[in-house]
Order: sequence, then structure tokens, then C-alpha cells
Amino acid sequence: MANPPFPPFDFDTSAIRGKFDGRLKWLALLLILVPVFVLSWLGRGIYTDYLWYSQLGYEDVFLTVLLTKVILFVVGFVFVFALLLANLFYVNKRTTGPIEAALPDDLIGVIRKLVLIGCIVVSAIVAVVLGSMIASQWEIFLRFSNAAEFGVTDPLYQNDLSFYVFELPIYSFLQGWILIAVALTIVATGALAFLNFTLRGTAFALTTQLRNHLLVLGAIAVLIISAGYWIDRLELVRSDQGIVFGAAYADVFARQPAFLILCITGVLVAIIMLVGSFMGKMRLSLAPVGIWVILIIALGTIWPSVVQQFSVDPDEFVKEKKYIERNIEFTKLGFGLEAIDETFYQAEGEITPELIQENIPTVENIRLWDYKPLTNVYKQIQLIRPYYDFKDADVDRYYIDGEYRQVLLAAREVAPEKLKEEAQTWVNEKLFYTHGIGIAMSPATEFTPEGRPIFFAKDIPANGEIPVSSPKAGASPDIMVNNPRIYYGENSEGYVIVNTDTQELDYQTGEGDLIVTNYEGSGGVGVGSYFRKLLYAWQMRDINILISNQLNENSRIQYRRSVEDRVSTVAPFLKLDKDPYIVAGNGQLYWIQDAYTTSDKFPYSQPTDEADTLEEYNYIRNSIKIVVDAYTGDLHFYLWDPTGPVALTYQKMFPTLFSSIESMPEGLYSHVRYPQGLFAVQAEKYIKYHMEDPQHFYGNEDLWAFPQEKFGQKEGLQPLEPYYVIMRLPGETKEEFVQLIPYTPDGRPNMVGWLAARSDASEYGKLVAFNFPKDRQVDGPEQVEARIDNDQEISAWFTLRCTEGSTCIRGNLLVIPIGNSILYAEPIYIQAEGVSFPELKKVILSTADKVVMGDSLNDALYLLTGAKDSIPAVSVDEREKDLSSPAMGETGEDDKLNQIKDSIKNLKAELDTIESLFQNLEEVIKGE
Repeated sequence: MANPPFPPFDFDTSAIRGKFDGRLKWLALLLILVPVFVLSWLGRGIYTDYLWYSQLGYEDVFLTVLLTKVILFVVGFVFVFALLLANLFYVNKRTTGPIEAALPDDLIGVIRKLVLIGCIVVSAIVAVVLGSMIASQWEIFLRFSNAAEFGVTDPLYQNDLSFYVFELPIYSFLQGWILIAVALTIVATGALAFLNFTLRGTAFALTTQLRNHLLVLGAIAVLIISAGYWIDRLELVRSDQGIVFGAAYADVFARQPAFLILCITGVLVAIIMLVGSFMGKMRLSLAPVGIWVILIIALGTIWPSVVQQFSVDPDEFVKEKKYIERNIEFTKLGFGLEAIDETFYQAEGEITPELIQENIPTVENIRLWDYKPLTNVYKQIQLIRPYYDFKDADVDRYYIDGEYRQVLLAAREVAPEKLKEEAQTWVNEKLFYTHGIGIAMSPATEFTPEGRPIFFAKDIPANGEIPVSSPKAGASPDIMVNNPRIYYGENSEGYVIVNTDTQELDYQTGEGDLIVTNYEGSGGVGVGSYFRKLLYAWQMRDINILISNQLNENSRIQYRRSVEDRVSTVAPFLKLDKDPYIVAGNGQLYWIQDAYTTSDKFPYSQPTDEADTLEEYNYIRNSIKIVVDAYTGDLHFYLWDPTGPVALTYQKMFPTLFSSIESMPEGLYSHVRYPQGLFAVQAEKYIKYHMEDPQHFYGNEDLWAFPQEKFGQKEGLQPLEPYYVIMRLPGETKEEFVQLIPYTPDGRPNMVGWLAARSDASEYGKLVAFNFPKDRQVDGPEQVEARIDNDQEISAWFTLRCTEGSTCIRGNLLVIPIGNSILYAEPIYIQAEGVSFPELKKVILSTADKVVMGDSLNDALYLLTGAKDSIPAVSVDEREKDLSSPAMGETGEDDKLNQIKDSIKNLKAELDTIESLFQNLEEVIKGE
């Protein structure tokens, strides 16, 4: 008889068994406590989320998502647990045998129980992981069950596009998910068989039953992989292997039949594996698998490469022409470029005084203040207190004194992190400094002689109200913001607790007195009870919520206060624009957030890759406008595009989430604008996809580019960004708020056209492309920048002013169509080194043959046109007069004041001339 693998135990094992039983009890207790803790943690998150959603009135959205996740998790868990456990129990039963080691019978029984417990635990863990994986895909399941049709079919399989956007993704996910489950089952059953053979003290061997079982599982895996090839065949409409995105020649004539063959042969291989397993012939079962793998390499990789190299490449355009046409058509459809209205623009007229007179609203709304320099100015002179901050200035339009004016405005938000370190206490950060207050608003064009903006709204009002109006003496406010407090905004991070025994800072008077207040809105979740304090102390990981004696029964905790966080929590399926903007309307302050419905499953449409988010998509619509109340945090989702299939699908998923655009208040509707993020994406696509002729597209014969502009004085060139202007489009009768971007030919600096997106009323969303004559040279921004540098007077001014201690900032160069002419405008700022406080000092205007620089827009227009009164609008000097004049009827005093100001200007000009002469003389002396 052979020696046993383990020596016999010749001592009493009762002590060992006692210790083992004791540890087993602790293990059992741990197995109970861990799930209890996990369930408590999940329960706390679910309950607090329910409270948060309920406060906003969107609990049905929360419950829909939660119920879908629970159902998917349960179904996934049960499926994987049953699959894995049944296979493990079967294999365990077929591979368990007598243990050769000389162990007591009761210890052997414990080991066998541990193996069974291990099977259950492993099955449960894998089922939890895969159940969580399928639950995380709740959106594709809801989209599948609520899919809206596009009404457009793809040219390859004649399916409605909704099949690829809503249905095929779920088939692809389920195929991969089931394959993972089967693969883990194969691994787990093989590992269990190996463990059992090891415990028996024998070498691992494929018994007939184990072999047949693994072959059945392998056949199922082959069937699932075969289904994947069928799905891959359908997904060729999104292939990226050809000259353009979408099914190209090699995809249609090589990969498509290859995937079909691999799918059919895979099914045959699976059938042969099953037959071979029941016949007990291992070679018969495995031989087809090897042949299939060879086919996969030959048909899936080699054949398409051969077709591409020897059939397509030598005659590429002829072979790919049809597929290029499909790519152009569906890319324009995916990015909303199919309805662009293309027109011809002469770009040949001169800028005359008469043309200026005919386009006064356009000219007096030329944006001289760029948002970056203006934001820095606001931070220097409008923060008022160190615990406030401006994130950025937004461009919008308002009726001021009955005139349609382009303005920039920014919200004054609270920033307790800017307090001195010793003042950053829990009470200060969470209970006292809870909100910002007010806005700064200034016209886009005007500036004071000192280079500062003129304000329509400024400072922190003592009465808490902000009149937004032209500062003209005697004018009544056009807009009154009765409640300027900002609890929710762009910079509102972390949580605060309102209505506590610690009153909140409202604002500080000029005399230094602190005005305090209590929150009177509905924002936030009540934390008056001890139970809720405990929950939120746990959620926020802040014990102060539980132990502070400042909280009372009326206290409310406000969290997820940033606009982006707030919106994305309720609607994570929407892609948000990067720049929500503040709006003053209906006596309140609101944020408007543009949201996009996107997809990366759109057939034939060339994807766009956003480098900052690494998110790729090839379908986008600005379907949703979201309004966030800056005081209460209330959210309103307005369905802006009721025809978009993706948006309609979400509306069917969440019937109570979206409101019709007709229900948006007029005070907000008039401030809706075409989003800059979407326009930038569309403008980038239009660079190439304005070419509809496949021959031109293939050869890049008319490829465009974004112009380059100069920023600063010594810095290099940077791409020109889209910008908003108020202008009258050619052929229209009145001015409107539009967004523009000019184009230049790729590799050349001259301009070939521009694209405009309209924002007002019934014209909203219409894209208009204006193409310049092919036989005429129209200067592009880069050429204008060069002409500015080459102008002797302007160059001398830069040399004189942009010296050590001062930095010149050349603002955005705006290309503004006026009538049939082009006007170029560029503001010049001066900023002291080390201080972010730019002052707007000069305005450069240019036409096709002239460049001038003036102290103001009026001055520059006079130098450009030779007409003294080019703009019959209220000038900055007159605004200053109105603010300081004791009575409007005292014209004599006004005339004297104007004479004094004119004398000062003339003296300043003479001093500049003398200084320039000395500078030139100094250079001559140095040269000698």
C-alpha cells in the first residue's frame, strides 16, 4: 500500500477544533456585520437623496432611476448567482472524493462545509459585481424601452437610426455582460475542480463528466462570441477603419461578409462541440475551435487589409465616393448643419459715415470689453469685500432706456475660502457666510477716460435692491432686482446651513456695519430633527452638524449648490455647456444652463473628440434649457427642441421632468442665447463639411480654418473664438443678437466667409453662412494684426506705453459685417505688472485699406471716416456729464465743462506727440 501524502495525526484535535469553531463564529459575525453596514450606508444615501429630490419636486425622477437600478441589479444578481452556483455545485459533486490525508472525520466534514460556503460566497460576490455592472447601465435600458424614431433610415441595412442609437447598444452590452459571466463561470469551475483534486491528494484530471461540462460551457461561450460578430456586422455603420467614419468599401465588401461567415461558423463550431462532448470525442470538439480561430485571423484581419491595399488604395476615390457622400450627409445631420442657409456676401463696400449712420445699433454695440479683462476689473473694483468673488463675465443683451444693448455681467458670489485662515471656522464657512449678493453689469462698448467700464449695475445696495439701468440722469430703472441674494451659482461649493441661531451676513454698509438676515426661501433640506442631523453628519462626514447647538427646528442644509452639480445630479444623461450665465429678470437672479442631448452611436457621422473631457460624440442637439433660481435653487427643465428624437426619448422616460418652452417666463425667454459651446463644435465641423462635392471633400480642395489673432503684445497668435454681437444681418430689417465666427482658407490668412448663429425670437437656432467672392482678397484677422503692427503711429505708441512696469493687452479682434463692408475692431488695454487690473485705453479700427487708433470708439470712427459725429449716440463724456450735472437745463455750465475736457484732451495729445519726438530723438542718438 502506498504511503499517504500526509502523516497520520497521533494527537487529540479537539483543541484545534475548538479554536476553529470560535474563529468560525467571529467570521460568521463579520459576514453579518459587513452587509448590515453596506446596507445602512446605501440606505442613508438613498434616503438623503430622496429628501433632496423631493425638495425640488423631482422625486419621481429619483424613484424611476432607483427602481430601474434595483430591478436590473436583482435580475442580474439572480441570473449570475444561479448560473455560477449551479455550475460550482455540479462540479463540486463530480470532483469530490475521499481525502487521503489522515484527518479526523469531523474536521473533514468542516472542510467540505467550508468548500460549499466558499462556493456560495464566491457566487454572491461575483453576482454583486455583475449585478452592479448591469444596474449602472440603467440609462440604456430606459432608452431602449422608450425609444423615439428618427424617421431616417441608414443606407446599408435600411434600419431607422433609432435602432443604432437606442437598441443596438443594449444588445452589445448584454452580449459582453453574459460573456463575462460565462467566462467567470468557466474559470471558477476549473479552479474548484483543481482545489478538490488537490484536497484528495491526486493529480488534476479531466474526468468525462468534468470534460463534458467544460465543453458545454465553452460551446455557450462560442455562441455568445458568434452573436458578437453579428452585432459587429451591424455596427459597421460606425466603423472607423476607412477613409471616413462609417462603413466604407472594405467594410462593406470584406468585413461585412467576414463577420457573417464568422457568426455562422461560430454557431456550427458550438454545435460540433456539444455533439463531441456527448460522443466523448475530445478532438472532434476542439478541432473546429482551432479552425475558427484561424478564420477569425484570416477573415477578420487579413482579408480586409488585402482588399484595402490591393483594391481600394489604387482607385480610392472611385471606390469610396459613395461612402464619402454618406459621411457628409449624416455628419451634417448629426451636428445640425443640414439646414444652414448659405448666401453670398460682397465684402466690397467702404466704411462711410452714411453706412455708420444706417447701422448705429450695430456700431454702438461693438464689444470692446473682453470677458477676461473685464472679469479682472470687476474683481478689482466690484468685489467690495474680500469674501466675495466673480468667476467670469457673461455676454447678454438687455433693453436699456429702450435701446437694445449688448452688456457683460457677472454674479458676486460668496467665497469664504478667501477669508484669512484664522477666520475660516466652521461657523463662518457653514452658517455665517452663506450667500453672495448682486451683480456687476456694464455695456460692452463704453468706458471712462480712465479706462474703466461704465456700470449699469454695481456695488452692494443698502436696500438690497439693484436697479439695472443706464446711468443717465433722471432715467428710471429698466430692470429691478428685488432679491439679489445668490445661494446657488457657479462658485457655490460645499454645503451651508441656513435658518440657524447664527444669523447670516447679508452685506456690509459703507460705514462698516454688518447687516444680517435669515433665509426666507424654500431651498435646502430640513435638518431640524436629531435623526436628520445624524444622517447628514454621516453624509457630509462632519460631526459638527450633529453636535452644534446653533441648529434649530427650522434649519435647512443646502448642498449641491453649484449649477453644474445640481443639474447633473437630476439629469446625468445631459451634457452641459461649460458656461451657465446669470440673468436678471422678473425681479430675481437666475442662471440659465444650456444642456445637450448627445450620442456616439449615430451612423456615418464623424465624431468630435473633446480633449478636456475625452468624451466622443457624433450627434448633438441643444434640446434643453435649464433655469436655476439663484435664491431657492429651484430647477426648471424646458424642452427647447421638441422634435429631437433623443430629447423625446428622455421625455418619455421622465414625463414630469420637462416643461414646454411656452411656459418659460418672458423675462427669461428674451435672454435665451445660442450656446457658444454648441456653435464652436458646429463651426469646427463646418470647416470641412461645407464641402458637399465628394471630389472636393476627398482632396481637401476648399478646406477652411479658424483665423488667428494676437493677444497681448509679445505673445504669439491664438485661434479666434466665436463671439456675440448685436448687428443687422445682410438682408434683414433690424438688428439682432447673433454669434459669429470668420473663416480663412487652410494655410492662408485671407478671409473666405463667416458663420452666424441667430438667437432672437422666432429666428433662434438658424445658422447662416456668408461666403465671400472667390476673386477678391478680403483681409483675415491675422493680416489685420500684421497691418496694426506695421502702422508707424500705432507701433510707436506700443513702444512708448508697453515698457517695463506696464503690459499691453490686445483684446479680441472682432470682424463685424456692416452692410456689405467689413469693420475690424480691437481694444487695447494697459495693465501694471503684478496687478490684474487692465484699463481700456485705445480702440483700433480697420477697414480694407486703413488702420486707425483712437481714445474711444467715437474718436476712432472719426479718424476712420472723417465724420465728426459718426455715432449720434450718448457718448461716454455725455454720460459723465449727466452723472455730475446739477441740472439738465444749465447748458452754459455743460458747454464750459465740455470745453475744459476738450482742452485736456488736446493737451494730452500734444504731450503724447512731444514724448514720441523725444523717444525718436533718443533712438537716433543711440544709433549714431
